[in-house]
Amino acid sequence: MRLLPLLLSGALLSGVVIGSAAAANQAAKPFHLTRRAPMNQVPKRSDVPADHRWNLEDLFPNQQAWDQEHQEVKNALQEIGRFHGKLNDPAAIKQCFELEDKISLHTERLYVYANMKHHEDMADPTYQALSDKSKRLSVEAGEATSFISPEILSLSDDQLQKLVNDPQLAFYKRTLEELIREKQHVLSKAEEALLAQVGNLSQAPSTIYGMINNADIKFPKVKNEKGEEVELTHGRYIQFLESRNRDVRKQAFEAMYATYAKQKNTIASTLAANVTKNIFYSKIRKYPSTLEMSLFGDNIKKEVYTNLIDTIHESLPLMHRYMELRRKLMKVDKLHMYDLFAPLVEEYDLEINYEEAKKTVKESLKPLGEEYLKTLQDGFEGGWIDIYENEGKRNGAYSWGAFGTHPYVLLNHKDNLNSMFTLTHEMGHALHSYLSDANQPYRYAQYTIFLAEVASTLNEALLMDYLLKKSTDKKEKMYLLTYYMDQFRTTVFRQTMFAEFEKIIHEKAEQGETLTPQLLSQIYYDLNVQYYGKDMAVDQDIEMEWARIPHFYNSFYVYKYATGFSAATSFAKQILDEGQPAVDRYLGFLKSGSSDYSINILTKAGVDMSTPEPIKQAMSVFKELLEQMEALAK
Repeated sequence: MRLLPLLLSGALLSGVVIGSAAAANQAAKPFHLTRRAPMNQVPKRSDVPADHRWNLEDLFPNQQAWDQEHQEVKNALQEIGRFHGKLNDPAAIKQCFELEDKISLHTERLYVYANMKHHEDMADPTYQALSDKSKRLSVEAGEATSFISPEILSLSDDQLQKLVNDPQLAFYKRTLEELIREKQHVLSKAEEALLAQVGNLSQAPSTIYGMINNADIKFPKVKNEKGEEVELTHGRYIQFLESRNRDVRKQAFEAMYATYAKQKNTIASTLAANVTKNIFYSKIRKYPSTLEMSLFGDNIKKEVYTNLIDTIHESLPLMHRYMELRRKLMKVDKLHMYDLFAPLVEEYDLEINYEEAKKTVKESLKPLGEEYLKTLQDGFEGGWIDIYENEGKRNGAYSWGAFGTHPYVLLNHKDNLNSMFTLTHEMGHALHSYLSDANQPYRYAQYTIFLAEVASTLNEALLMDYLLKKSTDKKEKMYLLTYYMDQFRTTVFRQTMFAEFEKIIHEKAEQGETLTPQLLSQIYYDLNVQYYGKDMAVDQDIEMEWARIPHFYNSFYVYKYATGFSAATSFAKQILDEGQPAVDRYLGFLKSGSSDYSINILTKAGVDMSTPEPIKQAMSVFKELLEQMEALAK
């Protein structure tokens, strides 16, 4: 059964923070600059104008329609039971797969709608309850359909091969081939049914953490540049770290992690429970490790993961060199963790309103052609996007949706450069989903998570190329180069550090060690020292950052930001150098869904991720950018 993942923004959720909300010397700036409401005024959801909200009525016009479809799924779950014991006949298998697709599609629609309504205001009990109801239905659907794979796989190898070649099942040939590949990890019908019943328990660590992090945790007030006390929130934190006032940055940084430190035992227990869940599933399904279990679905070899870490380790001297350049440009004796996001160029402290951000994004994506641009405009105008922060709204940014309806994008837009990049990032996800859904049948439309970050990051690369080519001013170019360098730092280096942290804590748990808050903090702190360099002042507070990273509850996901960034870097170069032939290959990639294995889809489009070469190419670009910055800094 398929449920679309949330395609989360690497930018906001991993802490990419560049630029400032303040606007100085506005006339000198290449963007139209405006101010929104003061940052200490966060509206209630009921006060958000309709044109700033997404239009979830495109999924369900009202609660009655949702309830009706929910009942239809419940009825279909009863109906699918009639196939028990009959999945040795091609006609029966075909009918069963068709009903499974119907159940999956409608469960997906119910789940996505309920959870997006919940994300509008996490404290609203009505949609907390609807979200829980949708999750229970998802578990029930998984339980009701759990017999299908093991029953088919109980057939002999000869019978399975006949099914693969049967013309009645031609549409499902790839499904059957995947079942055969997965055979060694599929359990008996009774065991699969039992695991499906445990589904609600397996979601508990993520659900509990989400409520702690989004609804319950309260941050103190901190002083802004004007000396005004403002409540710290997830959304405001990045703005504080962008401040030119070092004391403001320092107090926000310390307040953030002091707050998490007060919750360290609870959050460590939640993260440890998530790791324990992963180990349980890897053992019961006979995988060598949790890492290999996570890679199996995408048919990715373990070496792709370890090659990424090894290749980035080789390039850490470049990262340390960039940290030293940042220290010199900031004219400080020691660079601290709270200095990483401070703007370096006074004159290009941009404030870019949402309308201007949309126009700039559209201009930058012209190399992708009219078909792409038309769909992008439909997204801007068609109720796809929920734009600004409101009380209780889920923090960060994502793209999500259900087959048969356009995708949706959740933002917490701030009027700065980072938010413009987040907009193009999430619309990259959204258009990838839209084009795959439009060109593939439901069963093969959802692309894998391994491919998910390619389209989003390609959009970012084209936006940066557009901005750099427009720039004629030395200081503006330095500002943009700084932003691009920090995209590399956070999307490649930082996400690889996250990936290494996940690998280490799972390995330690697999070896029987207890994941105490002290152990988690020590591992995380040591990695920061390794990645940022011994010459940097790696503040002790950073040891608690693991507690605020929601990606760790979607285990072994974050490495895909780094591999995706590398693939996108290669695609961008081909598109800009070759023009239409490369665009055609790339659009073919966007339309492919899961019609083939991820590695094969990328290779057909012109990027071979089975080797470390794309990572090395990305690092060579990072080095070139660093050299440009060093030359401008002289």
